[in-house]
Amino acid sequence: MALSDATKAGVALFVGVAQFGIFVIVAESVFPGYSVANNYISDLGPPCQGAAACGSQTSWWIFDSSIAIMGMCILVGGYFINRYFHWKPATGFIVLSGIGTIGIGIFNENSPFMLHDIFSLITFVGIGLTAVVSFWLQKPPMSYFSVLLGLASLTALILYIPQTGTAFGSALGIGPGGLERMIVYPVIFWGLAFAGHLMGLEERPIPKMPK
Repeated sequence: MALSDATKAGVALFVGVAQFGIFVIVAESVFPGYSVANNYISDLGPPCQGAAACGSQTSWWIFDSSIAIMGMCILVGGYFINRYFHWKPATGFIVLSGIGTIGIGIFNENSPFMLHDIFSLITFVGIGLTAVVSFWLQKPPMSYFSVLLGLASLTALILYIPQTGTAFGSALGIGPGGLERMIVYPVIFWGLAFAGHLMGLEERPIPKMPK
């Protein structure tokens, strides 16, 4: 039995998100002295984080390759989502997220011209909005959970940007790294759930989407 385009999209998204969720934990584990509260996720990316880490840090190639793979899987998923739903808002936000995610893997924190920050912002905004607009691609109650998770991620992003996460993270008792994870984790959970939803869809007439 041939897989539907929706199922192919779900497989791509699940593989990309699941492997990143696993390998980011591995990268954190091999980073000397890494703190979930005080270190940003992207601190895992540069090849060297100071004399104490030099020579023993292997997180950079684990993190950079894993997040780049996730970005490529997101783009593949976006291609098949477009073929199945033919709805430009969802496709556009997914493609934006994929490009941003690949950019994070290529341009680490030491990159010039704030390239890492730019691609990070593209990713955070794109994936948060993707979760919100996926409301129209799912049935309740998952459609409502998708909106809530997308808005939670975008809200954390708004709190994170003005003070680079330090002030709000400290006020909440989770540190800047913890606040950044409040941007990332909601959409990670949404991505896995959305992928599962897509894998359960069969070929059928294209639903009528909002303009």
